[in-house]
Amino acid sequence: MQINTPDWVKHAVFYQIFPDRFARSKQPHKRLLKNASWEAWDEMPTLQGYKGGDLWGVIEQLDYLQDLGINAIYFTPIFQSASNHRYHTHDYYLVDPMLGGNSAFKELLDAAHQRNIKIVLDGVFNHASRGFFFFHDILENGPHSPWLDWFKIEGWPVSAYNGEFPANYIGWGGNRALPEFNHENPEVREYIMEIAEYWIKFGVDGWRLDVPFEIKAPGFWQEFRDRVKAVNPEAYIVGEVWGDSREWLDGTQFDGVMNYLFAAPTIAFTAGDRVDMEQVQDRSYHPYPPLFAKQYGEKIAQLLELYPWEIQLTQLNLLASHDTARLISIAGGDKASVELATLLLLTYPGASSIYYGDEVGLPGKLDPDSRRGFPMEAHWELDVLKYHQQLIRLRHKYSALRTGSYQILYAEGTVYVFARILGSEELIVAVNIGTAPANASFEVTDLQFKPSQILYGTGEVSWNNEGESNQLTLDLPPRSGCILG
Repeated sequence: MQINTPDWVKHAVFYQIFPDRFARSKQPHKRLLKNASWEAWDEMPTLQGYKGGDLWGVIEQLDYLQDLGINAIYFTPIFQSASNHRYHTHDYYLVDPMLGGNSAFKELLDAAHQRNIKIVLDGVFNHASRGFFFFHDILENGPHSPWLDWFKIEGWPVSAYNGEFPANYIGWGGNRALPEFNHENPEVREYIMEIAEYWIKFGVDGWRLDVPFEIKAPGFWQEFRDRVKAVNPEAYIVGEVWGDSREWLDGTQFDGVMNYLFAAPTIAFTAGDRVDMEQVQDRSYHPYPPLFAKQYGEKIAQLLELYPWEIQLTQLNLLASHDTARLISIAGGDKASVELATLLLLTYPGASSIYYGDEVGLPGKLDPDSRRGFPMEAHWELDVLKYHQQLIRLRHKYSALRTGSYQILYAEGTVYVFARILGSEELIVAVNIGTAPANASFEVTDLQFKPSQILYGTGEVSWNNEGESNQLTLDLPPRSGCILG
């Protein structure tokens, strides 16, 4: 079957924003909570405190994002909720008043679109919250509520808050704060479809779907795709699935998933035995045990075989998110691990995603620590910002880095080398993860132009052009990488 995915995603560099923590507006907009008791911005975040980031703050930072090379933003949830992460939705039609409400969001959408920056929202459609109008009605009216069949109520009395009693309804992951929808109910299904359509009509460019694998109702995601794409055929639908996602990536459901299958081996390769196991062990991706180049190459080759090429180009590739520790903290503070992983991320097919603050060296262990306030400029790691800007610029400049074929040229010991090829555009990316300098010499057959100019990083390059031979020799400093064009 013909698989169609949105073209713009293949050229996107996403920036993931956790709205409460990215930016508080400097201009006085808030009628509500003018003097709110926000948590101090630079203090360690807590599970329940708010720091008061808002959407006007994001508007004020659009120039910064544009300068970084960002052309798409993925927001974790922005709808009204009684939690700083907003995965406990109260009202799917109302942008949280703390963030500035629907009017601030409209302003942001227009300002972003003027700069050709796309906006993707988080769709939390598996569960709602205790404060969600329909569920709240059940809490007030018990068995008399007209909304009983919207949730999975198992008995009475429903105990939404008192942990001494059984909850008597299904909550996501056993959490009574997150009552699960009954997706078999056609009314519930229609309600969710209409929300999806409403915000696409409003102007958003796609949905990132929270725990979509939990929704088992037959045909649900197929209908979701049909209805979203009927409003905007170029809307991006990306699922949060951590493992093998073939059942959702058959062309009838999602355009891509959050590509933790790329993140895990890439971290295991670049950070190796520096990985702090406490930060990754109970997560659903496995950035361990350490990998050498050969094993890394095998894992990448398998991943590139897993899905159709059209889908590979619209995967959401990442190294960290609000659900993981930040890579600098996973790697025990080793900056080279992060730079090498970022080089591999921004030269890989699919959309790249930068988690807010990673580009200025923000650390953070597991949640809530990985959701810190974006640091003041005085605390930025400027060298980290610089290589992010350079790599993003190169990705935008060379279409081979976005949609070109990916060919592994050499994977031995600590050295991994691959080419990205699109027509006559050929680039070679080489990485040495070792703590000693490395030399690699090998035959290259598929390249016409023998790239030898260093576009990024450091290293010595020479081609032996005697006769028919295409021998490439690379000398790479320890813990370094380069791009040749």
